[in-house]
Amino acid sequence: MFPYRIFRSVSIGVVAASLLLVSDAAAPLRGQDAAVKAQSELEMAPLSEPSPVALPIAEDRGYADLEQTIRRLGTTASVLVIVAHPDDEDGALMTYLTRGEGARVTLMTLTRGEGGQNAMSADEYDALGLIRTNELLKADEYYGASQLWGTEADFGFSKTQEEAFAKWGHDRVLYDAVLAVRRVRPQIIISTFVGGVSDGHGHHQVSGEIAQEAFKAAGDRKVFPDQLKNGLEPWQPLAVYSRSPFAPITDKGIFDYATGKWAPARFHNYVTGEWTEGALGTDATMPVGAWDAVLGRSYEQIAREGWGEQKSQYGGASPELSGPDTSEYHLWAAVPEAATAARIHGEPGGLFNNERVRIYTGVGGLARLVKGTPPPWLSLDLKQIDTGLSTYASDCRNLSGVEGAKKLVPVYRETLDLYARVRQSDLDAVGKADLEFELGKKIEEFQRAFKDLLGLDLIGFVEHSGGGGGFGRGSTADESARSVTPGEHFKVRVHTAQGVGQTRLLRVWLESRDGSRWGGGNSGGAIDEAASRTPTDDRTFTLVVPDDAQPTAPYFTRPSIEQPYYDVADAALRLDSFEPWPLEAWAEFSFDGVPIRLGGIVQTLERVAGPGGIYEPLVVTPAIGVSIEPEARILPLDGEPLPVMVTVHAEAAAEGTVDLKLPDGWKAEPAQLEFHLKGAGNTEPLKFEVTAPDVGAGAYSIEAMAQSGGKTYATGWRTIGYQGLRPYNQYKTATLATRKVDVKLAPGLRVGYVMGTGDMVPEAIRELGVEPHLLTDAELGSGDLSAWNVIVIGIRAYSNRKELTAAQPRLDEFVKRGGTLVVEYQGGDFPAPLPVEMGRLGERVVDEAAPVKLLDPENPLLNWPNKITGADFDGWVEERGHGFLDRWDPGYTALTETADAGQDPQRGGLLVAHVGKGTYVYVAYALYRQLTELVPGSYRIMANLLSAGEHK
Repeated sequence: MFPYRIFRSVSIGVVAASLLLVSDAAAPLRGQDAAVKAQSELEMAPLSEPSPVALPIAEDRGYADLEQTIRRLGTTASVLVIVAHPDDEDGALMTYLTRGEGARVTLMTLTRGEGGQNAMSADEYDALGLIRTNELLKADEYYGASQLWGTEADFGFSKTQEEAFAKWGHDRVLYDAVLAVRRVRPQIIISTFVGGVSDGHGHHQVSGEIAQEAFKAAGDRKVFPDQLKNGLEPWQPLAVYSRSPFAPITDKGIFDYATGKWAPARFHNYVTGEWTEGALGTDATMPVGAWDAVLGRSYEQIAREGWGEQKSQYGGASPELSGPDTSEYHLWAAVPEAATAARIHGEPGGLFNNERVRIYTGVGGLARLVKGTPPPWLSLDLKQIDTGLSTYASDCRNLSGVEGAKKLVPVYRETLDLYARVRQSDLDAVGKADLEFELGKKIEEFQRAFKDLLGLDLIGFVEHSGGGGGFGRGSTADESARSVTPGEHFKVRVHTAQGVGQTRLLRVWLESRDGSRWGGGNSGGAIDEAASRTPTDDRTFTLVVPDDAQPTAPYFTRPSIEQPYYDVADAALRLDSFEPWPLEAWAEFSFDGVPIRLGGIVQTLERVAGPGGIYEPLVVTPAIGVSIEPEARILPLDGEPLPVMVTVHAEAAAEGTVDLKLPDGWKAEPAQLEFHLKGAGNTEPLKFEVTAPDVGAGAYSIEAMAQSGGKTYATGWRTIGYQGLRPYNQYKTATLATRKVDVKLAPGLRVGYVMGTGDMVPEAIRELGVEPHLLTDAELGSGDLSAWNVIVIGIRAYSNRKELTAAQPRLDEFVKRGGTLVVEYQGGDFPAPLPVEMGRLGERVVDEAAPVKLLDPENPLLNWPNKITGADFDGWVEERGHGFLDRWDPGYTALTETADAGQDPQRGGLLVAHVGKGTYVYVAYALYRQLTELVPGSYRIMANLLSAGEHK
């Protein structure tokens, strides 16, 4: 019986071949014909899905990687970390555990950060979730951690765990966490948060609570019994911790930054039900600032670089200075055998060995996994492996190459033999599965150790169609398209290398992770004795993409951003980062009588000016995609036809037609358009003019469909990411959302826009009938600002564009001379014509339905050219806003008041001041979110802000 994770990896197209079988490279993708499946020793202990990372970071190469792998081989320590969002993780501790202690660490992040900010692009919501998913996966490379995800969506800032649970559902969150525990079988669970007000954000509080509840529930067979299939079994972790709260405790209690209120200093233990009054004790202290001589820097410094990969939130991180530092954790509960075990060797103070917990992490301790008294053969074999690994670590770790590998072979052989014996044994089913899981992990680690010792290498990549078969082409891969389409013929070259002369290449093959047949053949040949020992080998496979191949797309979707969780198309993929990549390349080597296997995701290579060649995993896309830009806009205010711009993308030469599906009574001119593409690429936008009857105020949608080659295409895809981040395709139906909005705008406006971190506000201004000009740094610094009578400062622009602060005196003068300056929400204090202060954190109102009171209803800004009432704040999404000002000069007039339940009234959300001849406006309300959702009031408010200086 295989544990769930491994079982899924081998149940969808695993390839088998005899250890003695040389590559019969003329076959199509292996795994498609049962007749070619013969058992290899490594087939019985299948390896996990390979990494999509083609070029590991420096810490994961050569001697440094070998040293860390030796550490991992010698321990069974395993930790599951549960947090709410990307960037919540204690990366320094995770790096210390994986790279310093050799522990197997998995990070489970409940959400993908969809409700966060974006300092890198205008992507938001689910597109931002894809960005933050890949950012955290990049950070995990530095942490040395594996990654799982909850199905919860980040719906924006939440002030209480009650609100978060109300949105997500308690059982949904617990289900995901219990599934994660059962899948990765950790000895310890930790969380950054404690499940109380000291955590601030309501999502943080949920993650802290759920970490403890999962510890209690995951071992209970009666909890979520539907999970117990495909080899997955209950699992009881041995201890659960959370990071000691960073919020200081004073005589007032703990300051809750989410609500801005003081709360009693008391903490709930969700395992025992007990409450702790006052500060929590620290039970484990880890030296995360310690310098590692092998890695050349501290764990905290490595983690900081990883954390800095999450650029959408911070724009990058500054390098960490060296120096001592610690991570401190509080123990909530431990199983009796961990709490009462005899003291173990080693310095106390860490998660596994402290005054309250003693967990033995040697390989010999795995005998505890079987029910009752373990059989003598099991205890003896595990002890021999444990001793062999300890001896190797102490006596042989400085040996490299063949000498070091030969010393490691006997221990590897013992591990393979024990795995086979366990599989054939009559041990209890649960204990057997647990042993297979743990020994399988050791077998994986042996592959990595031999790779480093023997200089083994593998990469598979798509060959350019004009290439010469992949041989004699120098030392680089071919530049190629990133995707293939159903029915397409293409070639994959698998390059292997052997760094020493005593290994043999036995076979090379490809696997499709969904088990589908990719047809074709191989232009290489069988690996003969001479070829098996060459320093490098290149084999080219000719493939055909199945006609029914599905696009490489997120398996998690939701119908709208109003649903605060994802639907999962395939339950087997739940918690995974993405669905498996389409193709994997594998090679098996032999050394001193043992098998060694390497695998990698098939890559493509794109050359980018500056960085040069960049590897990205091969993906499948449809042959044709269709999209509408923009995806949402209001009906033209002047009654003219609605322009609908459709773009057709094709991966090869194509022709066909495009039609629109319209609401009843609407008409398109022309009714149909043709497209002709002579090669891969996009058409020029195909313009339809849509006439709507006298419609009401409701929402409407228009869909585009392309017909080509007898097939209909109604979706398109957009590559989400930015330079330096692995891209991922987001698929959407080609739909335009529209509605009629009763809004007026002052005539004669000339609008300059200062883009900050990226938003779609300029598009909304365009829909109001004004073409905004995006101001450059040069124009801000020395241009003639009088060319515009309105300048709008975009979200977080003062934090993102240093030139803006330098240009503030010119902007102040622009206002004094009669201009209107509108500043959207900012992330911190910023300059203004009259002083303003945001406060330490910047207040936010997260309830999108929080009442808004108009403080000065007769103020011109609320009356011209549109009468603003409470109805203009109806139908908002995600939040009212953030960056509410705390203090301001008396020269400002506060126009609104709003607050979440229990929050002090917030009057700093819409301020206006008349300075000299002009007008200055600060607006913290999240208009940028509402405009993209076609909320009518957001257009009316924006129109009044733009028109503020024209009212006479």
